[in-house]
Amino acid sequence: MDLDAAPPPFVTVRSERVRAVLGLVLIALACGLGAWVYFRGPSPFAIDVWWNQLFASAPIQPLLTIALVMNQIGGYITAILIVPLGGALALFLTGRRWTAVYFLAASAGSALLVQVLKHTFGRARPEDILVLADYGSFPSGHTANAATIAVVAAIVFPTLWVRVAGGAWIVLMAFSRTYLHAHWLSDTVGGALVGAGAALVLAVVFSRLRARDDDRATLRRNRRVPDAASSAPS
Repeated sequence: MDLDAAPPPFVTVRSERVRAVLGLVLIALACGLGAWVYFRGPSPFAIDVWWNQLFASAPIQPLLTIALVMNQIGGYITAILIVPLGGALALFLTGRRWTAVYFLAASAGSALLVQVLKHTFGRARPEDILVLADYGSFPSGHTANAATIAVVAAIVFPTLWVRVAGGAWIVLMAFSRTYLHAHWLSDTVGGALVGAGAALVLAVVFSRLRARDDDRATLRRNRRVPDAASSAPS
């Protein structure tokens, strides 16, 4: 049995359907959470208040420094331009051209959906916020960006350590947003749902095109094997 053989088509189709359904469910959950926030009124959830009050005292300097660094990495021009374009360029230079386009589309789609929800629900941020921020607390754009990057990385490089690192990145970003009082805890949950959902849905949209990158990579590997065999001493 050839362990390197491509999986049967129905396996790929089924997995793509699962991704599509899961992505849509995550986005629907984020919208549902936002609607719950909106219709219940201006008061935050009890868990939001409890979590925010955990960090009500003077911030610990090392944690504050980390949170401020995450604030810069996860937002502003870094998240809007540098990370998406840098990541796409790296993928393009390694021969993953359509995967690069997928990463850009996922980043843009996630950011667009975040802004739509922010302006739809218009949730107020915590009053003790320590950094400048744009309009709307729900959902957290920083956390959405982190979730998009983590899910794209897990899809493109499906290894355990990539998934663990991606999950840790999302948690660290969410923690930093609440440590700076820039978001309620539920905002970061909504952001993670939006970012992951957008990345999953667009992975399905670009699945056939991304498969071309995999086919080209397989061809390159197959070409290198005969070359290596022919150059081996007899």
